[in-house]
Amino acid sequence: MSERPAPTRADSGRSSYEGDVEAAVYVISVAAELSGMHPQTLRQYDRLGLVSPGRSSGRGRRYSLRDIAVLREVQRLSQTDGVNLAGIKRILELEAEVDALREQVSQLVEELRRSGEQVQFAADAEETFRRRYLPVPAAPMASGALVVWRSNRR
Repeated sequence: MSERPAPTRADSGRSSYEGDVEAAVYVISVAAELSGMHPQTLRQYDRLGLVSPGRSSGRGRRYSLRDIAVLREVQRLSQTDGVNLAGIKRILELEAEVDALREQVSQLVEELRRSGEQVQFAADAEETFRRRYLPVPAAPMASGALVVWRSNRR
């Protein structure tokens, strides 16, 4: 994770990071307590690449709420489901890939919707042009007359 700026105080005295799940604000001891793990376990998971917390200017680890949620998921997969750490790492990678693909699909659907609106606009403009500026052929009159046709070939 990239280094994040230090939190600032707003007029209300609340941190600008409040409610931001990506804000890396928790030191390792607090993150360990919130996740129900030992700090050394968090360091090991960082080395293995399971959870990559942000870093402070002094290179200390700073965990976000999202990092803590991932730590809890790692613990659940490991202890409840019996998945080894390599399997957990693969699961987390696949979940991240699925999230990225969902975002890409969402963007493509929006782009397709916009394109569809443009196509519809062009079709409407063409129809308006045809009605206003192109002559409309008169429809044949329906009559009861019978026309006999004779071929000139004999």
